[in-house]
Amino acid sequence: MKRVAVLGATGSIGASTLDVIARHPDRFRASVLAAHRNVEALATLCERFRPDLAVIADPACEPELRARLVAAGVATRVLAGPDALVEAAAGGDADIVVAAIVGAAGLASTLAAARAGKRLLLANKEAIVMAGPLLAAALAEGGGDLLPIDSEHNAVFQCLPGGRPDLGRAGVRRIVLTASGGPFRGRTRDELARVTPAMACAHPNWSMGRKISVDSATLMNKGLEVIEAHFLFDAPADAIDVVVHPQSIIHSLVEYVDGSLLAQLGNPDMRTAIAYGLAWPERLDAGVAALDLVRTAQLGFEAPDRATFRCLDLAYDALRAGGTAPTTLNAANEEAVAAFLEGRLAFTAIAEVIESCLADLPAGPVAGLEALLDSDLTARRHAHRIMARRAA
Repeated sequence: MKRVAVLGATGSIGASTLDVIARHPDRFRASVLAAHRNVEALATLCERFRPDLAVIADPACEPELRARLVAAGVATRVLAGPDALVEAAAGGDADIVVAAIVGAAGLASTLAAARAGKRLLLANKEAIVMAGPLLAAALAEGGGDLLPIDSEHNAVFQCLPGGRPDLGRAGVRRIVLTASGGPFRGRTRDELARVTPAMACAHPNWSMGRKISVDSATLMNKGLEVIEAHFLFDAPADAIDVVVHPQSIIHSLVEYVDGSLLAQLGNPDMRTAIAYGLAWPERLDAGVAALDLVRTAQLGFEAPDRATFRCLDLAYDALRAGGTAPTTLNAANEEAVAAFLEGRLAFTAIAEVIESCLADLPAGPVAGLEALLDSDLTARRHAHRIMARRAA
């Protein structure tokens, strides 16, 4: 019986993970559940799964969570605050940690799980984008396994021999990440100027949170995945390509030097990748319907519109600059997306804010977690200054 900590339990990845766990009660148990501040949803999950530990990241929400669990007769321990997330990730209550906290907030707990030697199922792409070298060092120190559960990187993992990152010895020529194109594929820049948050969050294929939905609409999500692929598979930027595949049936491909191109296909459902990560190297039923190739009919591919959706190239620029540039990219994007969702920034201005931050803040070395968090905070403050000047 493997005990699983689900960090980000009330989000879409958390829901999919818990669905897979519930299908295999003889193999997995949700022993730790963590959320940011959605007390009602976390309490409901605790009533159903009876974890050993529940963590609420916002300390102000702790009394309400405790009261709800007492009223429901649930004996789960309760902790609160960022340090509690780190403790939950590294502690003895779980063998597997699902890192699904969105954004930079999930960085410390992800690193803690890696240093503790857990099997780390990584859905928080921002953690590896910001701190790829630190995560690699933490994994080496802890000796655990990292399995990506982004559908794209999980697909690459499945298409590599043994999932190994040594692309040269494996005879890999390039990694090809597929992108749905988001809800605005084919739109002009003028059309994008009128985009609202509701429009940007209406993804055609996937059910996701608001922030990642906007990232998909700008193609920044794919840009972050390019950086993630670099760190996960030790692939140079020139060996990572992106192709738009609107059907989201092929989740990614690996091209080999002999001309072979291996692809992983399946219905667009995150439970496939999550089940693979939980059970690896075995496979188990994820509750996902089998892909009907006949009904799927045509699979289409096209080049991304880099001139209209500029965030993709900004991510490549940050990857090539190295050091803290990916941290700056991620921080500026998070602040710009938050401003867009609040109605304070135009959709097309997201890329402009990020570009200005990258130009104004030269990349420095990744010298440790504290220095990296300082770079993150500096980029966020600078993004706010840029947006304030635009508003004025």
